[in-house]
Amino acid sequence: MTDISKTYSLPKAELTLRQKVGQLFMPAVFINDTEEEVQQMEQLIKEQCVGSICFFHSRASAATNFEGKKKVVHNEQSYDRLLELIGRYQKAASVPLLIAIDAEWGLAMRIENTPQFPYAITLGALTDKNNLIQQVGEAIGDDCRRAGIQWNLAPVVDINNNPENPVIGYRSFGDDRDSVLEKTEAFLKGMTNSGTLNSIKHFPGHGDTATDSHLGLPVIDKSMEELMENELYPFKKLIASGVDSVMVGHLLLPQLDADNPSTTSSKIISGLLRKKLGFDGVVISDALNMHAVSKKFPQKGSLEEAAFTAGMDVLCFSENVAEGIDEIMTNASKDRIQESFDRVRALKHKAFSQESHLNQVNPDDYSQLNRKIAEQSITELFGDAPTVEKIKSSDFLNISVNSGKKNSFSKQVSSYSGAKGVDLDAALISDNQSIVLSIFAPAVKPKDLFGFDDKTLASIHRLISEKNTLIYLFGNPYILDILKLQPNSNVVLVYQDFPEFQAVAFEHFSGNIKAKGKLPIQLKTFQP
Repeated sequence: MTDISKTYSLPKAELTLRQKVGQLFMPAVFINDTEEEVQQMEQLIKEQCVGSICFFHSRASAATNFEGKKKVVHNEQSYDRLLELIGRYQKAASVPLLIAIDAEWGLAMRIENTPQFPYAITLGALTDKNNLIQQVGEAIGDDCRRAGIQWNLAPVVDINNNPENPVIGYRSFGDDRDSVLEKTEAFLKGMTNSGTLNSIKHFPGHGDTATDSHLGLPVIDKSMEELMENELYPFKKLIASGVDSVMVGHLLLPQLDADNPSTTSSKIISGLLRKKLGFDGVVISDALNMHAVSKKFPQKGSLEEAAFTAGMDVLCFSENVAEGIDEIMTNASKDRIQESFDRVRALKHKAFSQESHLNQVNPDDYSQLNRKIAEQSITELFGDAPTVEKIKSSDFLNISVNSGKKNSFSKQVSSYSGAKGVDLDAALISDNQSIVLSIFAPAVKPKDLFGFDDKTLASIHRLISEKNTLIYLFGNPYILDILKLQPNSNVVLVYQDFPEFQAVAFEHFSGNIKAKGKLPIQLKTFQP
């Protein structure tokens, strides 16, 4: 199958110094942009010699909109539109663009009707099946290359050791540094096999924070010794073995630099990342429109210049490309510009020249892979295991919190046990009745209690406190911290609501498979 990424070649003619600076910029592009906005981007690429672009779904879903200030319009033709826009933007470029996207769990992170794979936290529950993670990395990479995307800005290697983290959480492989490293290595191996460039993020570690850097500046007040022991551990190991790029997050580490966030800190980028850890590849910023840094640099172009001066090579989601180029041309030396340009050019050469062998897409293969992950990740958190069997063998009530999602699990339980499934609001519960409760969360992110309304949460709390309840949770395991679980509560974590995961959950309920997964995080309130 044709690899669209390999249809471009780099020009041999020398670029001007200003064009070389343009190669360091990565503005955001959007699937749902209007024709006028697309033409404006084509003109920007052409006039400023832009080096790369990063695809997002829509301006309404971009980082600083943060969950719902503007309506996100569903687009059934997203994938076709992606291919169309990649072709148009590449045609506008005098130097072939590096096309990037965040595809941590597949193109589905940004593009409708494309394959979705489990979140990192689900993969973190696998105990000895890193080959499955490698297959996920390779499948995601293959999907990127087929579309003409060379650079997947993934994986997340943050160690999520703060249950209050509002932005990393389910995107991390867990809270154990060795497990995070091991699973990252497997994911990277798969992506490398596909010929897709990677970017480990968010340096120097975004796991232990309770602030979302889309909205504010997180502070991680730890010594260098503490950082090297935990946050920096996977970065150090992965850099030593070789990665394509490192993405620097928007974080303030006062012990290292009390005045500047990591995005604009030469002590963190040039000092820690370059000199101490020895990374000489491409350093890319996290999105520069994020409020953690954008609000601190009101003058157009000043943030881009500050990040470049600190040691950044690629300026992601720059909203002020022309002004940023002007500022860098005014303040940076020719040698410094050449240094970053050489790194970006080398990355492009790798992307456009390396061999990759893409097989024909078979949706059944992806479904089978998700099924295997479901079988190996499903996790029992039983506070009173003997009660589980009593519930299953009793005249239990089959209650569901569907949150508008298709609940095939509850239907299968009904056909198996005769216990008719009912929604939580419609449940009429007798005094001695046991409960099998399937919960589908409205949202994967913790904002506003994962989207649960107060009435639904109160009903769940009442069931858990008053009844023998067996819970099957299809969602982020951190949800357990808001359910007011008891020490003797019994929970089965299914992690995803994919059809394959629901089928495996029913197989587990039926006693046909054993739970093999392990919770990859520590919860605040429930430790059975």
